[in-house]
Amino acid sequence: MDSATRNETTSKGVMWELDQNLDQPMDEEAGRLRNMYREKKFSSLLLLRLAYQSLGVVFGDLGTSPLYVFNNVFPHGVEDEEDIIGALSLIIYSLTLIPLLKYVFVVLRANDNGQGGTFALYSLLCRHAKINTIPNQHHTDEELTTYSRQTHEVNSLAAKVKRWLEAHTYKKNALLFVVLIGTCMAIGDGILTPAISVLSASGGIRVENPKMSNNVVVVVAVIILVGVFCMQHHGTDKVGLLFAPIVLLWFILIGSVGAINIWRYNKSALKAYNPVHIYRYFKKDKYDSWNSLGGILLCITGTEALYADLCHFPVLAIQLAFTMVVFPCLLLAYTGQASYIISHKDHVGDAFYRSIPDQIYWPAFIIATAAAVVASQATISATYSIIKQALALGCFPRVKVVHTSKKFLGQIYIPDINWVLLVLCVAVTAGFKNQSQIANAYGTAVVIVMLVTTFLMVPVMLLVWRSHWLLVVIFTTLSLLVELPYFSAIIFKIDQGGWVPLVIAVAFMITMYVWHYCTVKRYEFEMHSKVSLAWILGLGPGLGLVRVPGIGFVYTELARGVPHIFSHFITNLPAIHSVVVFVCVKYLPVYTVPPDERFLVKRIGPKNFHMFRCVARYGYKDLHKKDDNFEKMLYDSLLLFARLDSMMEGYSDSEEDSLPDIPLTNNGTNRSGFSHSSQDSIVPVLSPLRGTNVSWARESGQTSQTVGDEIEFLNQCKDAGVVHILGNTIVRARRDSSILKKVAVNYVYAFLRRICRENSVMFYVPHESLLNVGQIYYI
Repeated sequence: MDSATRNETTSKGVMWELDQNLDQPMDEEAGRLRNMYREKKFSSLLLLRLAYQSLGVVFGDLGTSPLYVFNNVFPHGVEDEEDIIGALSLIIYSLTLIPLLKYVFVVLRANDNGQGGTFALYSLLCRHAKINTIPNQHHTDEELTTYSRQTHEVNSLAAKVKRWLEAHTYKKNALLFVVLIGTCMAIGDGILTPAISVLSASGGIRVENPKMSNNVVVVVAVIILVGVFCMQHHGTDKVGLLFAPIVLLWFILIGSVGAINIWRYNKSALKAYNPVHIYRYFKKDKYDSWNSLGGILLCITGTEALYADLCHFPVLAIQLAFTMVVFPCLLLAYTGQASYIISHKDHVGDAFYRSIPDQIYWPAFIIATAAAVVASQATISATYSIIKQALALGCFPRVKVVHTSKKFLGQIYIPDINWVLLVLCVAVTAGFKNQSQIANAYGTAVVIVMLVTTFLMVPVMLLVWRSHWLLVVIFTTLSLLVELPYFSAIIFKIDQGGWVPLVIAVAFMITMYVWHYCTVKRYEFEMHSKVSLAWILGLGPGLGLVRVPGIGFVYTELARGVPHIFSHFITNLPAIHSVVVFVCVKYLPVYTVPPDERFLVKRIGPKNFHMFRCVARYGYKDLHKKDDNFEKMLYDSLLLFARLDSMMEGYSDSEEDSLPDIPLTNNGTNRSGFSHSSQDSIVPVLSPLRGTNVSWARESGQTSQTVGDEIEFLNQCKDAGVVHILGNTIVRARRDSSILKKVAVNYVYAFLRRICRENSVMFYVPHESLLNVGQIYYI
């Protein structure tokens, strides 16, 4: 292997296992890793088993909609049979167009290696266009085995879309804003779904006891909700042990009862499968029919949670479960309820429980309550995943994320968010006390999430899938044909409960936007204020800089360049450790980064200077082993780099890491007054290994130690002590900033910084080895 090849290999920073045979071809190893993350092929029996298991995780919310749909379609009662048939026809074709055609057969394919939701669509776009608002990515990130960027032939339309998205910063910000809208509405969905599902199921108590006060139903619902949220710390794996059989039993129940009601009561409900009744429904009374769309919308609630909860199950398994079980059972349930209502028009307010045969009423009540709990669990888990993805993209304050399963990466628990959801959910349930206003709020959140998904799918189909523009137009037209009328109907019910998800979304939006804005501005400040390595090397012993035994891990958000916080540190305390490692922990728009590819290690400056950079890369679904042994993983990567680097001649030095991009003047110096050539500004300093003065000039070419000496030196430094240097940055708005910016930065962001977790807690840094460096950034 020649020197050029070795330099290129090491510069990529690929870390292999210590016991890995270094002579093994890298192409073979890379192929092995790619095979690990390639979509698996499942046998028919295993696929059916996975489809069965998906019932309890994915379809709980969608399956409990029959509890409250007709009650909200006709809140004031119904007299005409044609109205019932028209509403049922709308329900049938809404279920067909949105959950079945749009989501199950199209949107589910736009998953990020099994991860769904608006952030999954955003991550797909970030990998195909440079739209990430934090520009900390490197070309080596695209070589990850999980980057999975499809290699379609680039057509002119895709190229135009790519150029259009990358053209201006405001377009990137607008796209992120749309994603955050969908995210905040999905969080609101996680609050409203448990409220309406549990309250609707608990309402079955009053059917057999009409004189019972509604307050009793509310109290029962609140007790159930408190129990659901208190069980979350056990993890989805334990809490959801019986979810699949409960939901399967639920679908069998509603499908069987629906079939019985069709046979026992009025078969004229079957006429609703003719879509002409939709036209007649709107023609008869346009305003009332349009106003009822807010209730009909509830039949497709849970569809967005179906996509957000997409994990651990292949798309084909979910498609099988929906087409074979969920879809036919829902059609039977709604048709059976319509048949019962046609014969008992005065029972439309509680049609679900009224239509159940008396012999199985109480077992059905128990199953319905259990199914409502399952539906609540599905949206709560989806909310955790959404918050985790927002946290990874720098759009949410740092909160504690507990991984409840070592087997499944997506099973997490966020204590702070859990109790916030509990308080808001109980407040909504106890505050409204009825399904109608909660349903209006629920519908508002759901339809906005669906619209966001539709708009994001357009660039995904054009840029990622390279679909023909005609297919994109057909998909968008059919989706908006259903979603826009629902949106137009629900938007006029804001004063009837629809304001709740908007208030929740605004609160979370302010939190996310302010945090992301200050994070980006802080990153830009560090990028523009990074210092020259020549300046640090120029601070030799004669100017007071000394090397002390030990290893210093300097945490920075910069993936290249020397951070300003480091120069601030050595200016006030002119001493650096014998080994200095700049550590950058960053998230990539991928669901996970394989451990073998997680760390990039690079040498900064001459070999005897013992200064390195380590970039730790994580996906938004990673298990975060760094919480437990991050220091050990950093040090092992450093040793492995030294071992690989020993095979090289000389040392690896990157000009972009050594010197910032500062324009040069005519005399060859930069505007800071230092020479652009590193050898002119580097002076002899004390060697931390030999204890003698050596020249660190680039042309010296001297190697003062063998590879064994360097590894031994690193071990000696580790034994001397490890110090973690974290920047405790305080962000302030400039004096000439607007009042709005001052409030956002000086008060809102400062409050979020005080209540969120510190960096030292996130990395589990021992208190005795922690050194905080304070500095104020004005943005």
